[in-house]
Amino acid sequence: MTLKWIKALTLVAAGMAATAAPAQDWTPPGPVTFMIGFRAGGGADTLGRILAQELSERHGWDIIPQNVEGRGGMAVATKLAEQPADGLAIGISTTNTFSYDMEAARDRSLSRDDFTFLSTLTGSQMGIVARTDRNWQTLADVIEAAKAGQRITIGVLNQQTADATYLLGQGNDVEFTPVMVKGGRDALNAVVAGDLDMAWAAGIQAAGVKSGDIVNLASAEDRPLKTSPEAPLLSDFNVPYTSLGASFIVVGPSGLPDEIAETYASHIAEILSDPESPVHAMTDRIFSGPEIVQLGALDDMLRKRTEEAQTLLRASSE
Repeated sequence: MTLKWIKALTLVAAGMAATAAPAQDWTPPGPVTFMIGFRAGGGADTLGRILAQELSERHGWDIIPQNVEGRGGMAVATKLAEQPADGLAIGISTTNTFSYDMEAARDRSLSRDDFTFLSTLTGSQMGIVARTDRNWQTLADVIEAAKAGQRITIGVLNQQTADATYLLGQGNDVEFTPVMVKGGRDALNAVVAGDLDMAWAAGIQAAGVKSGDIVNLASAEDRPLKTSPEAPLLSDFNVPYTSLGASFIVVGPSGLPDEIAETYASHIAEILSDPESPVHAMTDRIFSGPEIVQLGALDDMLRKRTEEAQTLLRASSE
C-alpha cells in the first residue's frame, strides 16, 4: 500500500495526527548509520539522536548515530551522497544545506538529484537576539543606535546569515560588524557574555527569552516566533528575502527504492504524530513544533527554497 504523503502538516496545539497508511515491510538487513550533520551536544544533535533511539526502540532496528559536521552541512551531504542506496545510511541536516549552501558553494559537484529526501522533522526559530539589559526592544532600536554612530557587532552562523546581515544594513542605511561563530550556542554565549551586541539564533534562545534575559529583536522566519510573537519580522526591515529559517530534514542517498523511502517516512510520521514521543516533545519545546513534509512534497519545498536562495545571493552580490 502506498503512503499518503502529508503535504504540509504542522502537528501542534490541536492534537492533529498524521494520516499515513501502514509502512511497507522493509527492515534494514544490518546496522543503519545515522549521520548527524551537527556538532555534538547541541539541540539539533540531540534531536537526531532521540529520533534514532525512537526508531530503534519502536522497530528493533540497530541505528548508530555518527556526527559528520562541517562546511555548513556540506560535509554530511558529501558523505551521504557516496553511500549505496540500500537504506543502511541516512542523515539529518537542514533545508539550507540543500538549497542556499549548494547554490553558494564554489564546488558545485553536488545537487539535489544526489539525494532522496525523506521527511522534515521541525522548523527553526530563527531570530536576531540581544541581552534584555541592552534595553533594545526590537531591531528598530538597534538600527537607531547604529545610525547614531554606535558600532554594533553581530554573530553570524554561516554565509547565508552573513549575506542577510549585509542586506539588513544596506536596506536601513547602517553598517553592522559581522563576527562568524561556530553555531547557535556559541553565538548565544557570546551575547550573554557581552562579547557580541547581538546574534542570529535558531531556537537555542528560547530558554533565555522565557527567563527574561534574552530578547528576540526580530523574527527571521516567515511568521512570528513562538516565544516572541510580538517581535517584528525581518522582512519589515527592507530585507528582500522571505525567511532565513530552516527545516530539519532526514535524507538518504539518491536512488533509494520506494519501499525503503516509504518505510522511513511512515515511521518518522508515526513518531512525530505521537504526543508522547520524546521527538514530538522536543520539537514543540525548542523548535517550531512537529512538522511533516515528505518525499515529493519535500522535493517541491526544496525547489522553492533554492529559488529563494538564488534571490538572496543575487541581492547580496549587487
